[in-house]
Order: sequence, then structure tokens, then C-alpha cells
Amino acid sequence: MAASSSAARAAVVAVGGATGTGKTALAVALARRFGGEVISADSMQVYTGLDIGTAKATLAERQGVAHHLIDIRTPEQAFSVADFTAAASACIRDIAARGRLPIVAGGTGLYITSLLQGIEFAPQKADPALRRALQGRWEAEGPAALYAELCAVDPDYAAALHENDAPRILRALELYAQTGRKMSEQRRAARPAQPPFRSVCLCLACRDRQALYRRTDARVDAMLAAGLVGEARTVWQNRAAYTTAAQAIGYKEFFPYFAGTASLEDCVRALKTATRRYAKRQLTWFRHQTDAVWLFVDEGDPAPAAFAAVEAFLRPGA
Repeated sequence: MAASSSAARAAVVAVGGATGTGKTALAVALARRFGGEVISADSMQVYTGLDIGTAKATLAERQGVAHHLIDIRTPEQAFSVADFTAAASACIRDIAARGRLPIVAGGTGLYITSLLQGIEFAPQKADPALRRALQGRWEAEGPAALYAELCAVDPDYAAALHENDAPRILRALELYAQTGRKMSEQRRAARPAQPPFRSVCLCLACRDRQALYRRTDARVDAMLAAGLVGEARTVWQNRAAYTTAAQAIGYKEFFPYFAGTASLEDCVRALKTATRRYAKRQLTWFRHQTDAVWLFVDEGDPAPAAFAAVEAFLRPGA
């Protein structure tokens, strides 16, 4: 059943939630059921050559469903939330114009909510001296110190970020230092009165936190078996150029091993811990989306409930 879309506001289904809960599989199932195409909402899957650590869906896993915004940048290139919303909006318009259902799927909550809420990103006036000072502090004091500073001045925005997300943390601190304005406030002010799309957001989670941790640990084990260490070594060897990937979970945890300062076993434990913490932050972010439909994967296959929710959403007059 293909989606029927209005000329004014396209219908969009979003699939978000914690890492390791099967977002890709559900998005593919929805696309096959409703005649849709998937738009990746993952800040790292845009990069070519970084496949294992970013958990890109293989061609077999995609089951013939078209996927967009995967492998569209080289690791040397920057890609911001503003870049994503512009590219994803264009994809949505194209997919809907062809009578198909756009399905936005991924774990980067900032990307999904910015897209669905239609937040407009005004250019921020750069202050090179301030930026250099912040970058110097990042290197001298470490990520945790500046992340704690952001938590103190803008906890709402900080909740969406990993403590190693240098570009967004430094940009938010730069905005606050320049203007005294919080990034979360700027985002709310940039939100239009009416969202650009009619949307429903399905969020995958586990009621049992230990069940979620077992899933994230299994995900790391599968990545290791697929060759994650070799991919991480490539990032480490190119860390000066791969600035975004060098800060990403799944790669940076192995840098001490490559530098000879930690064992592989210690680095794997660090990665599993970081992945668990990331999953918790993802859930915290999506819980702020009050209209989300929550599906708990530790209570059974989420597909039937997801199908019912999307059918109700697409029903004329809904």
C-alpha cells in the first residue's frame, strides 16, 4: 500500500530509539509494507568507507528497499545537522512526489527532531579567536570538562550530545559565549508554527534496561567479528583528516590500543560501556518527543504494532 501524500505537507514516518533495537530492520519492513523508501538519520552513515562502526545496512539487509543519505560524504568532509535537514527535506519531497512513503530511520535524535519540526538554522557569525580558544581548551582540559560546562549552561541541548561530540559542543559554547543564548533556546525560536511535514515517530526501546545492555553488547561483538578493529585502525591512521570519525563511538575507543597504551580487551570493554551510555542518551532524547509511539522490542516483535500505528497515521482524515 503506497502512501497518499498531500501537496502541502507530505506524510513522513520516523523510526528512532536506542542503538541495537532493530531500527533498520523495522524501517525496511515498513517500507516493504507501505511502499516506502528509507532516509538514513545517522550522522556517521553519510561517510564512505566507514561501514562496520556505523552499522550501515548491507545490501542484503536492505531487501531491495531504496536507502538515501548513506555514503554521500568522504570522511574528510564535514556534515552538520543543517546539511542533514536540507538534504533529507529534498529526499522527502522527491519520494512523496513519486507516491512513495518517506521513512526516516536512525539514532541521531537531533537530526530526526530538527527535520520533523522544520527547524531553520541561521548562520552563526564566527569568532576565530573564540573558536581557537575553545579548541585549545578541548585539547588541554579534555572533552569531559567542556561537556560538563555545556551541561551547566544548557542541559537540554547537552542531553542530545555525546561528550566527545566536539563540533556541536564547541559550537554551543561559542554561541553562549558570544550571545548569552542557549542553543536549545535558539532551536526553539527557529521552530516554525507548523511543522513542514505530517509525521509519526516510532521509538524502539527495551522496558528492561539489562535487555538493552545485552543487545548493545551483542552489537559490539558482531561488529568485532565483522572487522571493526581494522576499520578503526584506518580512522586512527587518518585521525587528523577524519576529524568527525576520530571522535565517534566505535573508533576512538581503540586508539589507546593502536598507540600501545591499552590492551584490546580493555578497549572492547570501553566501547561496550560507551555504547550503553549512548543508548541511554538516545532514549532520554526521544522521551522528550511527547508524541512518539513507543515500541518495546524485549516484549516481542514490534512490527505488528508499528504497522497498526502507521496504518492509522495514513488513514484519510487522520
